[in-house]
Amino acid sequence: MRMDKLGGLTVRITGGTDGKGGGNGPLVVLLHGFGAPGDDLVALSEYLDAPAGTRFLFPEAPISIPMGFGDSRAWWMIDMARIQADRAAGKSRDMSNEIPRGLPEARERMKSFLDELHRKVGVDPKHTILGGFSQGAMLSCDALLHSAQPYVGLIQLSGTLVAKPEWGPLLAKRKGLPLFQSHGTQDPILPYAMAERLRDEFLQAGMNVDWQPFRGGHEIPEPVLRKLGSFMLKVLR
Repeated sequence: MRMDKLGGLTVRITGGTDGKGGGNGPLVVLLHGFGAPGDDLVALSEYLDAPAGTRFLFPEAPISIPMGFGDSRAWWMIDMARIQADRAAGKSRDMSNEIPRGLPEARERMKSFLDELHRKVGVDPKHTILGGFSQGAMLSCDALLHSAQPYVGLIQLSGTLVAKPEWGPLLAKRKGLPLFQSHGTQDPILPYAMAERLRDEFLQAGMNVDWQPFRGGHEIPEPVLRKLGSFMLKVLR
C-alpha cells in the first residue's frame, strides 16, 4: 500500500501490479463511513475478486471528529443525538427528502479528487467503479450522479436514500448502469426499508441493480464480499 494526496484528500492505494497501485489496471474507489478511520476499508481489497491488475483507492474523509477512540472521520457531520433519539423512540428515520448539511461541500471535494485522479492516474472513467459504505455510499452515489463522466459501475454498501429532490432528475441519465447494493435486514443505523426505497429508485431509473440483502446489521459480511467480487469481475475490463 502507498499513500498519496489527490484533490486535497489523503488516499490509500493498493492493488495493481505491485500492491501499491502500479500498472494501468482498472480502478475501484471506495469511501468509508461516518466515524471510521481513513483506512477502514483497505483490507477489503485482499478479499475481493477483481480482474488482474485492478487498483483500489481509499480516500480519507477530511473532517476529524471526537468519537473518543482512534482516528474518527466524516465526509459531513450528522446529528447523532437525533439518530439516538429516533432509535430510542422506535422511529424509522426517513432522510429521503433531506439534503444533508455539508453534502454540497463534500461533493465538491469528491469532484476535485476525481478530476485529479483521472488526470494523474490516466485511467478512463469507463474502467472505474465508484462506491462506499454507509455515509461513503451516499457520497459516492451523489458524486456519480452529479458527474458527466461515464463511470462503469456503482457500489452501495449499507447506504440509504437522501437528497431525493436532487437525485431524482439525475438518476435517469444513468440508465443501464451496473450497480451493486447490499443491506442488512436488521440494520439499526440505516433502516432496511429505506434501502429498499433506494433500490426501487435505481430500478425505476433503469439501472441494472444487483440487490444483495442479508440477515444482519450495519456491516459487510463475507457472503456480500464474495458476491461483490463476482460483480467486479463482470463489470470491470
